[in-house]
Amino acid sequence: MSQKKHLNSAKTPHYKHTADCATVAMPIPDEVRISMSHNIGKHCQPLVGKGDEVKVGQPIGDVDAFISAPIHSSVSGVVKAIETQRGGMGGEEQVIVIETDKKQEVWDGLKIPEVNSHADFVKAVRDSGVVGLGGASFPTHVKYNPQNLDECHTLIINAAECEPFITCDNRTMLEDAENLIYGMEQIMKWLELDQAYVGIEENKPEAIAHLDKLFSEKGLSDRMHTFTLQSRYPKGAERVLVYEITGKTMNAGVLPAQLGIILSNVTTVAAVGAYLQTGMPYVLKTVTVDGDAVAEPKNVKAPIGTTVYDIVQFCGGYSKPVRKIILGGPMMGRTIASDAVGIVKYNSAILAFSEEMGNFPVETACINCGRCHSVCPAELMPSLLADAYSKKDVDRLKEIRVMQCMECGSCSFICPAHRPLVFMHKLSKGLVKEAGN
Repeated sequence: MSQKKHLNSAKTPHYKHTADCATVAMPIPDEVRISMSHNIGKHCQPLVGKGDEVKVGQPIGDVDAFISAPIHSSVSGVVKAIETQRGGMGGEEQVIVIETDKKQEVWDGLKIPEVNSHADFVKAVRDSGVVGLGGASFPTHVKYNPQNLDECHTLIINAAECEPFITCDNRTMLEDAENLIYGMEQIMKWLELDQAYVGIEENKPEAIAHLDKLFSEKGLSDRMHTFTLQSRYPKGAERVLVYEITGKTMNAGVLPAQLGIILSNVTTVAAVGAYLQTGMPYVLKTVTVDGDAVAEPKNVKAPIGTTVYDIVQFCGGYSKPVRKIILGGPMMGRTIASDAVGIVKYNSAILAFSEEMGNFPVETACINCGRCHSVCPAELMPSLLADAYSKKDVDRLKEIRVMQCMECGSCSFICPAHRPLVFMHKLSKGLVKEAGN
């Protein structure tokens, strides 16, 4: 497929220190803290109580809601407590604390799903507990069951991994390509899709070559393809990726399925492929651990609920006093107040920064240089949006399309005045929503 006109983007530093670091599994920790908030929808309710024994793969949280996904125990052991804590998203959430027995005994209710129809496939994906593993956390089974299924024809796999530091998706393509391809095949089969494209930035040549080779060897090259993207940010943003590969414009509020596209993160699809073949739900998470305050940056596979502290200790501990810890990438990740929180399904990285790299620069006055506009994928005027926000001018915010902001952070990154533009845009969207518009 020929390249289309590129959307605006920023040239961020890559800092891919762990790109060549094979994923290593850490020992089972003494305790895990499994949050009941693992997806963008309704939080789960605990299915177990204090003192209950649990096994690996056992459902421990669920809720009867459309936008939801079950949560499973990542370890075997005993429920020590059910607590409330402030999670990585900033809100209060329930946490099941499990004291592990280190045996990793598997729940006897697990079985390989039997899939004979699209409905069976959707149910199996929900049972897997898989959500958007690139950070979006949208329940995957909902994405695979669009209302206009008969209009969908293309599968796009997001393997751009354009945020600095993060390399775990790259490791998925190099280490788990068989499950990835099986997942792609099953999605295409049960959703009756014609073509699939894996969007990969050009700074991952080994992954591109590896997938191209496997597609050819398996006789899939006629319907599965890699698509090379520029190594710029934010090529992995949903709207940017759709435009780059298909040339179709996807405004805010429009779903990929409305354009005939099913779009999933690469590790999400590999996790679906693994579950369909083993029946083991999503309980182990690979995260990139990096930052100038981490002694030994690595890609680490750990049970979901393992605390940030325990994972960093597996990486040699902190090498410097820590100023900031981010779950996710530096552009769109979230700062956490404590390393006592457990990782959740959609965490792709743990980044620990010292005062030198983690301090906030001093904000100065806007010089109207226009750089924020030059990197905005939605072609907005971030400086004008910020001015409208300072005046709380909802009508003006609507007029200059604040709801089209994808919150990628490119404007804040490029701003020589160090203005927190993307944060103001988030607050601006809140104003618009509060006004009922």
